[in-house]
Parts: sequence; C-alpha cells; structure tokens
Amino acid sequence: MPQFAANLTMMFNEVAFLERFAAAAMVGFSAVEFLFPYDHPPEVIGERLRENGLTPALFNLPPGNWQAGERGLAALDGRQSEFRTSVDTALRYARSAGARTLHVMSGLASRRDPATIAIYRDSLAFACDRAGECGIDIVIEPINPRDMPGYFLNNFDFAADIITALKKPNLKLQFDIYHRQIIHGDVLTGLRRLMPLIGHVQIASVPLRNEPATGELDDFRLLKELDVLGYKGFVGCEYRPAGKTVAGLSWLDAFASR
Repeated sequence: MPQFAANLTMMFNEVAFLERFAAAAMVGFSAVEFLFPYDHPPEVIGERLRENGLTPALFNLPPGNWQAGERGLAALDGRQSEFRTSVDTALRYARSAGARTLHVMSGLASRRDPATIAIYRDSLAFACDRAGECGIDIVIEPINPRDMPGYFLNNFDFAADIITALKKPNLKLQFDIYHRQIIHGDVLTGLRRLMPLIGHVQIASVPLRNEPATGELDDFRLLKELDVLGYKGFVGCEYRPAGKTVAGLSWLDAFASR
C-alpha cells in the first residue's frame, strides 16, 4: 500500500495553511507535502508537523518571485547567487521540519541553450552537495507545458539523463503521474523504466487535476504497480479537490478495497 502524503497547498483549502496540518491528521494522513513553507518561520512549520504526528514528505526550494511569474531559479543565468541562498534557506526549513527530500524547480528557460543547461547542471550539483551534508535528497520534476508554459524541465528523458550524468547519489526523479501523462503518456512503462531513479511520486487525475480515479487513467492500477515495483517512498496527493477536500477522500477507501 503506498504511503500517501496530503498536499497542503492544494488540499484542505477550506482552512488557512497552518490549520491544514491538523485537518490532514484528523482524517488519517500521516505525511504531508506542500509547495512553499516560507511565509511562516521554520520553527512554526516544524511545530505543526510534530504536534500533529506528521512526516514531511517534500517541499520546494524558494522559487524566486512566484507572484511575478517566476517558477524556480536553478536554470536562470545571473541568478546563481540567489539560487545558492535559496538552497540554504530550504535546508534551514528542512532541518526544523525533519524533511528528507527537497524539490528544486528549474525556472522558465530554454533547453535549446547549452549555456542554460550548464547553469542548471551546476545548480543541481551545488544543491546536491549541500543537501547531502544534511542527509537530504534533491528531486527534480518535469512539468508539462500546458500548466507551466516555458518551464525548462519539461521532459522525463532529459531529467533522467541529467540525473545519470551528474552521478550524485542524492539526486532523484520526482515522477508526477499527471505531468507524465500530459507530456509523454505511456505512464506505466515510464514508471517501470525509471523506477531506479525515482525518489518521489505524485498523483492527480488527468486532465482536470482532481481526485485520482476521476479521469482518463486507471490510477488505481498505477498505484498498485508501485507496490509491484517495490517503491517505498511517498505518493503525494497533489490534486485540486473537485469539491470539499474531505468529501473527495472517498477515493482512498475505494482504492484500499480493491
């Protein structure tokens, strides 16, 4: 049975962010993930996790100016110093939270530019080295161009090549089933082929990004395949509830009964 982590950025939006930790624990989640914790002090995030008995599965490095449309810094020329500072910021939060996995967003840039690729590789190597000192994994996630036009890392094979080439033991692939289906399709084969590189999995239905098992894929079959493949990590529920969050959680019972 996969270890599901509620995504507190997308789920439980009926209450304020800091209240979502208790809301997730109340309905049975033992792990959570979220995009960015940086609006709150690291000590507060750690406290909310501990008082609710929750494991932090994942969160992202600071993305730059999100409100202005920035989506990460790792591939951006001229932002290398800011990126390195963001690594230290994220590690400070990770230490307080007890997190063991951080996601590095690449940013909006062209993969056709060799210089940009070199910047991205250097950024990842730096992040891996610094995170490795703390026993923390770095993951990278291909994101589909429909949801995030212009995102640098928008191809699973390219991500796999980067991971293989850098040879950093704590650099892994974040396999989002929703993004994989939109970018490439062939999700089951992708899971099987890329499993040795995968450090985190996320799921949402395609195409609306609602609860699993409400879209075009057999999400339950994919989740069961994770057990077959021996995946021991978390599965982040990075979906937008179609209605109230708790009402939509019936999919978990349906999956458990299959």
